[in-house]
Amino acid sequence: MPLFSFRTENGGRASASEPCEIATRDEAWKELTKVCGDLIVEGCRNLKPDSEWSMELLDGGDAPLFRIRLVAETLV
Repeated sequence: MPLFSFRTENGGRASASEPCEIATRDEAWKELTKVCGDLIVEGCRNLKPDSEWSMELLDGGDAPLFRIRLVAETLV
């Protein structure tokens, strides 16, 4: 079974999960959206103007496959 891991980044600080086995790429996307949904509340609370929070799904070689980003922009 393929290995995947998750990496979050907030304001230049990054952290990664331990690799986990997920059967398919489609299942890995579903898991990313589930985990991201659970964590995005905290990401929003800590977001500063003109910053970004993101979560990536990495393959077994740490190459990013998918990324979900939350961007805070100052428009005026």
